[in-house]
Amino acid sequence: MKLFGHRMTPLAMIGLAIVAINVGAAILAPVIAPYSETDLVGDAFADPSWDHWFGIDQIGRDIFSRMLFGARMSIGLSLAITCLSFTIGIIAGFSAAALGRWVDMVLSRVVDLLLSMPTLIFAFIVLSVLGTAIPVLILTIAILDSTRVFRLSRAVAMNITVLEYVEAAKLRGEGLWWIIRREILPNAVPPLVAEFGLRFCFTFLFIAALSFLGLGIQPPNADWGSMVKDLGQVIALSPAALFPAGAIALLTIGVNFIVDWLLAVYSKGHGEGA
Repeated sequence: MKLFGHRMTPLAMIGLAIVAINVGAAILAPVIAPYSETDLVGDAFADPSWDHWFGIDQIGRDIFSRMLFGARMSIGLSLAITCLSFTIGIIAGFSAAALGRWVDMVLSRVVDLLLSMPTLIFAFIVLSVLGTAIPVLILTIAILDSTRVFRLSRAVAMNITVLEYVEAAKLRGEGLWWIIRREILPNAVPPLVAEFGLRFCFTFLFIAALSFLGLGIQPPNADWGSMVKDLGQVIALSPAALFPAGAIALLTIGVNFIVDWLLAVYSKGHGEGA
């Protein structure tokens, strides 16, 4: 099987299958799920059965249904945050590399300031003050994560802006947006695509951690991090907490399989180009 014109390794195909299954489950959750994520359908901590494949949680909700709706919330939110962080980071990083001088200095110092603060603690402070509404959650994590994207995109763009064809475009009088869109971005895509996968995993795990600590996605919305928190408190009575925890681990592994393959393809192509 080929992707982006390159043959995929077996591990990459396994990763792609894992991601595809999870994304499909998230999209089709209202169709697949036998119950709503908030329906009370039985006794608390009832064992798995034909009617309730993963059993019932601490207040009588179907765990399998909540897993499906939780996939929609966890994956969808992580994807939205990652896309926003990449938009902010790439625009800022490419602008710093293309404009240089004081623009680069100002943006780099702002990023250094944000990077000097522990991410989790800074997120705690912001979410404690502004609340845990989904827009606040998206914007907070996206801004924090964009600092990593800025540093990578700036470094990649710096290597590209010194090449002859970029200098020629500047001499022709091309504008900043044209240079970024036509010269820098096409040549920076491979490392940025690989970084997108890594940033998605980080965001996915970060949201799960915030939800586990009570500052992420709030009830009654289902997400895998809060499900681990709720079900983990009684793991001695029921192993149901293993289902959302296993789903988090499995999706992270699947994405990393794809990222490892993309990095190998980029490194091979970069080596051959050199």
